[in-house]
Amino acid sequence: MISAPFHLAGERLLLDPSGALFWPSRHLLVVSDLHLEKGSHFASRGRFVPPYDTRETLARLAPLIRRYTPERIVFLGDSFHDADGAARMHATDRSTLMHLLGNRHITWVLGNHDPVAPDDLPGDAVPEYRDGPLVFRHEGVPTREAGFELSGHFHPKASLPTRCGPVTRPCFLADARRVMLPAFGAFTGGLDITSQPIAALFPRGGRAFLLGKDRLHSAAVGPMRHLAAAQSTGSVNRMADAPLHSL
Repeated sequence: MISAPFHLAGERLLLDPSGALFWPSRHLLVVSDLHLEKGSHFASRGRFVPPYDTRETLARLAPLIRRYTPERIVFLGDSFHDADGAARMHATDRSTLMHLLGNRHITWVLGNHDPVAPDDLPGDAVPEYRDGPLVFRHEGVPTREAGFELSGHFHPKASLPTRCGPVTRPCFLADARRVMLPAFGAFTGGLDITSQPIAALFPRGGRAFLLGKDRLHSAAVGPMRHLAAAQSTGSVNRMADAPLHSL
């Protein structure tokens, strides 16, 4: 895995191809939107899907923790798909999660799917978390008062051209004031970065970092106000002409 460095507020951050972010100087790992127990949530409502999303998501989290050996982990909200998700975890999955959390300092930023602290799990549950110049939120705030922000919530994805046609992948989206993380969970979809809720947070554009197998692929994004307008009129996504760079 080859991570991509990105500087925000003078701090060097590493964007990982898995969709996680690592802050080396703080020994801090950030992941967003795990949506654990989404499968069991659907099953409780008569929509039966394979019940392995939690196990698969934790299996993706384990090598990240081995790679970075963080002292702290910040979960950026929607860690569970609903407020009762932690209580529904299979004993094996709960044991795996507890092992991954270990003796680290854990911060659960509360999201719209999990507005209360997870049951019987270590760590602090907070509406938002601040460390030095950075603020960690579930959903980004579209004002300068947002500070230098890390957020999730929208599950950003983007499309870029390849020799075999357009490829759509989850992505980081970043500018000089914020980084939006992709969803980490196994059963999570995505919202195109030209959609209005994301465009509102990036009116001047930025850079998208699409997740690849073992590296990120980046492209500049034009002013998002124009991209959002193009989407609403059915025009072609301007990222289709953006140069693609592997990192």
